Amino acid sequence: MTKSELIKAIAKKSSLTEAQTNDVVKALTNVITEALASGDKVQLPGLFTAEAVERPARNGRNPRTGEAMTIPAHRAVKISASSTLKKAVAE
Repeated sequence: MTKSELIKAIAKKSSLTEAQTNDVVKALTNVITEALASGDKVQLPGLFTAEAVERPARNGRNPRTGEAMTIPAHRAVKISASSTLKKAVAE
């Protein structure tokens, strides 16, 4: 599902116009991004939990050359699906 398809589906199920729904999706995206960037955990019950995690430096290999290399430490986003979502997808 693309962003425009998501906006149309939400607008159809709510009393909002597509323009209003687009604004809501943009605001939601910004709020989640800002929260994760500041180190906060984002929980949407029934959907997912997202959090920023520190990945330590590690050794790896260049897949093209096979040469050993060090992958530097970095921050990444970890997203975990809720049990409700997992159950809905499994059925």
